[in-house]
Amino acid sequence: MALEGSIKEFGLADILQLLYFQRKTGLLSIQGPSDVVRLLFYEGNIVSVESRKRPEARLGMILQKKGLISKETLQEALKEQAQRGGRLGHILLRKGLPKEALRETLTQQFTDIVTYLFTWREGRYEFRPQGVPIDKEVPISLDTQHLLMEGLRILDEWSLLKGKITLDTVFVRTGAEEPELSEQELSIYRLVDGENDVSAIVALSGLDSFQVSKALLALYDKGLIEQKVPPPPPLKKLRPPLRIPDYVATLALAAMLLLALLLSPRGLQTEASRTSQALDSLRFTLELHKLRHGSYPQSLGALGDVPLQDAWGRPFVYRPLQEGYLLLSTGPDGLQGSGDDLY
Repeated sequence: MALEGSIKEFGLADILQLLYFQRKTGLLSIQGPSDVVRLLFYEGNIVSVESRKRPEARLGMILQKKGLISKETLQEALKEQAQRGGRLGHILLRKGLPKEALRETLTQQFTDIVTYLFTWREGRYEFRPQGVPIDKEVPISLDTQHLLMEGLRILDEWSLLKGKITLDTVFVRTGAEEPELSEQELSIYRLVDGENDVSAIVALSGLDSFQVSKALLALYDKGLIEQKVPPPPPLKKLRPPLRIPDYVATLALAAMLLLALLLSPRGLQTEASRTSQALDSLRFTLELHKLRHGSYPQSLGALGDVPLQDAWGRPFVYRPLQEGYLLLSTGPDGLQGSGDDLY
């Protein structure tokens, strides 16, 4: 059955410890005030991390700034991804990016995101046991026990910086000339460009988030950098009110009502949202089947009147496993493991 609740009552350390010691395989979703993070577990260890605030295109930006790929290569890869789908990292591998460079960068990104979760004090979590696809080209497995210890260490250190800086903070330099600094502070100072946030500087510097944050605050206290303030939204020009004849307003209202009647809520949903709802319904039915019969069915057909296809008309991928099951939609491109699969 699914495990869900509030991280106020059951903290991230407790959740990770439970999943690690029970060698769980499945999807852990954590929704906080400003981000949604998805962690894929395989036998208790983390094999993939996704964050809405740090989309996959960010990986390409970091690889480019590390000098591992050119700007042209990144643009070509992003264009190919938009046209054909698939994971950006896999596309870059085909364009000559070394596997070890990709694995190292992804591991650093995954680690930073997970350890930063330890600073969250509010949010909801949900874990669902299910089959998890393993990236065969660039397999990554983060030791959950090591992350627990690292996360608790960073939590203690970050308490000193609470309210002063976050991984999303962006700084700009206040002067044009390069100041005299220690080697570490100078390396951090050179990465401040008004575009890199703290997490990007961490990835580019090779230091941990606490070291980078301390260096940035030291530079801030010296007046060498300042926090970038996002520009205010442009003011909309107010137009004088139009005098609309009563009969035109009546016709417009009638047209809107007719449109609302013709478009049912289902018609307003995207294929992805309809597919996600169907997957939720299937998972509930699968758990009900296990409660009644003691095990998951060998096929979805054994569940009776349930949706067997996604919104694109393709059959769901289902396979019972020794612990749990694999259930997914291959998404818009119809290819399993291409990055747009829905779970």
